[in-house]
Amino acid sequence: MIKGYHNAIMKIYEDIQNKEKELLNMRKKEIEKKIPEILDIEREIGLSSIKLSIQLLKNTKDKDKYIKQIHDKITDLRIKKSELLVANNYPMDYLEIHYVCPKCKDTGFIGTKKCSCYKQKLVKLYYKNSNLMNILKKNNFENYNPELFSPRRADGEHISPRKNIENIATKCWKFIEDFSTSNENLLFYGSSGTGKSFMSNCIAKELLDKGYLVTYRTAETLIQNLRSLRFTNNENLKYLIFECDLLIIDDLGSEQITDFSKTELFNLLNTRLLKDKKIIISTNCDLEELLKIYSERISSRLIGNFTLFKFFGEDIRVKQNIQSKKL
Repeated sequence: MIKGYHNAIMKIYEDIQNKEKELLNMRKKEIEKKIPEILDIEREIGLSSIKLSIQLLKNTKDKDKYIKQIHDKITDLRIKKSELLVANNYPMDYLEIHYVCPKCKDTGFIGTKKCSCYKQKLVKLYYKNSNLMNILKKNNFENYNPELFSPRRADGEHISPRKNIENIATKCWKFIEDFSTSNENLLFYGSSGTGKSFMSNCIAKELLDKGYLVTYRTAETLIQNLRSLRFTNNENLKYLIFECDLLIIDDLGSEQITDFSKTELFNLLNTRLLKDKKIIISTNCDLEELLKIYSERISSRLIGNFTLFKFFGEDIRVKQNIQSKKL
């Protein structure tokens, strides 16, 4: 994982700890005004704890007896403190640190192992850097509806658009389930509005929720990023594009095609394929168009290293727009 992510998460934990320390100080000041006796008890507990620590280090006669006496005193003081708090309508833990995550005590770690809350914070950062945070609220498998596609067989196809999208969804779930062990890459191609970007986003959400780093870029933005990397040493950007668990390239073929763009795209594809870093590409071009647009080195990798899925049918976005206006 990129160092910047870890540092960002540890800063979140530091902020949580500092905020709770401030709140605890405010609670103590409140109690000091209303029930000062409680803070006297706390100070006495602190002094007794120091005496207990010193006694544990000594090797004196009747050591166990003194330790028990101090233990009993601390217990009695804690009970008295709790009774005073409750009698004044305060919870017993009012003067204790209130952890957001009691399991790791807001440190992110249980021993040397990352706490589950660390992963949750990491996923949030991954969402932020994927460029998909808002769109995934709508584009996800919960909103997947194959009935939007026609059940009638499409011209020139052996199955209906509905059956086709159902088959693709099943294979995409398999891609998600096998993500950590498979080296499969996906290429979605077909006319506009047939569900390619939607399906890419569905996959992205499932993997982000599992804690994988997913980066989404349109082809045009990707080329701009690669141009920026050529002239700057932006380690975070380089990591997001070259080292993320899944790179989604949307609308391939819509970018301005130049010798630079083709060279950089080849280098990116080749680098990620050699490292078994997965890629999903969607394009409105058919396979023949891709072969014409890109060099043989690029097209051979697109055809040879990707599982191909053809999307077809009516433009679902147009269909949904027409239906919404009728309502």
